[in-house]
Amino acid sequence: MKQSMFAAAGLCLAALSLESHAISCTGIPQWNSAAAYGGGSQVQELGKAYKANWWSQGHSPANYSGQWQEWVLLGNCDGVTSSLSSSVAPSSRSSVAPSSRSSIAPSSSSVPSSKSSSSIAPSSSSVSGSCASPQYAAGTAYTPGQLVKNAGSEYRCTVAGWCSSAAEWAYAPGAGAHWQMAWELVRSCGVASSASSIASSASTSRSSVSSSSSSVSTARYRIISGYWHNFNNGSGVIPLDQVSNAYDAINISFAEPTGRAAGEIGFVLDPAFDMAAFKAAIKAKQAAGKKIIISIGGANGQVQLPTAAARANFVNSMKAIIDEYGFDGLDVDFEGHSLFLNSGDSDFRNPTTPVVVNLIGALQDLTNHYGDKFMLTMAPETFFVQLGYSFYGGTCISCDTRAGAYLPVIYALRDKLDWLQVQNYNSGSIMGTDNKYHSMGGADFHIAMIDMLLTGFKVAGTNLTFPALRQDQVLIGLPANVNAGGGFTSVAEVHSAMNCLIKAQGCSSYQPGAAWTNLRGLMTWSINWDKYNNYEFSNQHRQYLDQLP
Repeated sequence: MKQSMFAAAGLCLAALSLESHAISCTGIPQWNSAAAYGGGSQVQELGKAYKANWWSQGHSPANYSGQWQEWVLLGNCDGVTSSLSSSVAPSSRSSVAPSSRSSIAPSSSSVPSSKSSSSIAPSSSSVSGSCASPQYAAGTAYTPGQLVKNAGSEYRCTVAGWCSSAAEWAYAPGAGAHWQMAWELVRSCGVASSASSIASSASTSRSSVSSSSSSVSTARYRIISGYWHNFNNGSGVIPLDQVSNAYDAINISFAEPTGRAAGEIGFVLDPAFDMAAFKAAIKAKQAAGKKIIISIGGANGQVQLPTAAARANFVNSMKAIIDEYGFDGLDVDFEGHSLFLNSGDSDFRNPTTPVVVNLIGALQDLTNHYGDKFMLTMAPETFFVQLGYSFYGGTCISCDTRAGAYLPVIYALRDKLDWLQVQNYNSGSIMGTDNKYHSMGGADFHIAMIDMLLTGFKVAGTNLTFPALRQDQVLIGLPANVNAGGGFTSVAEVHSAMNCLIKAQGCSSYQPGAAWTNLRGLMTWSINWDKYNNYEFSNQHRQYLDQLP
């Protein structure tokens, strides 16, 4: 559970604002600039108490407690000794030296999951009574510390961006699949049967998220996403309606630049397929609960948006493609030289490089246009994401300016991103947050790369930490067989990696920061190569995923 001990004890009064809310800070240590704090850790500074949203080191809570920042303000310290003092001190791993592997791992209690939220009911120690706070309404602009009531209880906003999201299925306090990422429980409002109503409304399992959301509308929580390619690269072609039912999301590959105008994208169906049959297959797959997503770019489709005009061309041409075929969303698979960072573009939270800024704007335009049901996924290479821990294009001298260039895009769209499926293949060795290099093809590579996304990591050459993604937003990207890409990982090694990540079992040289029990699943390049190999990938991994709790 992510809720603080103070919230569970109902120490906040609805009639008071957060600034005037006083809590006991007995047992909460003073913030130490040299210490590393995991998500959920509590500290005090300048007479106020704070809680870490994710891993942090060197960032003063007083200066980094705004929207999307490392800390959230809990309240003013009142200096009164409390019986809670023994239970609010952060775990030892939140204050150990940064050279320790455990220092960068968030507390497992801070991991948001629909599994944990499904059993959350107001604590028996919560203060009962009528709540004066306003009723929660999805899409309302909320600020950190603001109180709302929902489903018979009162909640405090901790992360403004997610509190304010229109995705009610995800962030409705007490009921959404990931509400603990945005809110913390304050108390019961004293409404008859409120505890049971919250438990009931929040008990929707992760496998039955409302179909009104942009999540995969299927009975499965653990998913397999695969790329169906519109060309024959030796794997053969496959009619869309013959794609295995083991796949939950099918990425149509690829929409590519037309060459007619900067930013303009086109999609041309290969002559091997019939247009009417292809469109009919899309509708049939969608009726069966699958998501059909158009993927943009690929290895040969360099896409750059250097100007506002290119951005507009991109948006307009993508709308035309999406509307014609009825795609459920888009996948950003920009490779090659599509993205880079200009020298001095060092803050991933506020990028200045035009090709990055215009891509962010274009994706925001499209997701706003189509609404919450529209899916957004990304499939970058490790070079553009995890390499940012060692080298960052905007800060390094005489290195590749593309290093980590996806980080600003992921960060800006994190509230709209359904999942990130980094390509853990065709990759050089990448340094993990254990400061060791890991090579593709074995379990440790996948464990290290995924743990970085779920723990967060410091961006090279800066004092900024790229924040952790939600577990349901992360897929492990894999080649379907040895022909599909470098770094093929055997079925046994993939399952070993997932046992370590999800169950904290069988880990070897790399120890993840927590048991990531809600890791979403797998992605593969490609469905065509999987079929070529008699569907070994999807069949064996589907069986494994389905037996997970």
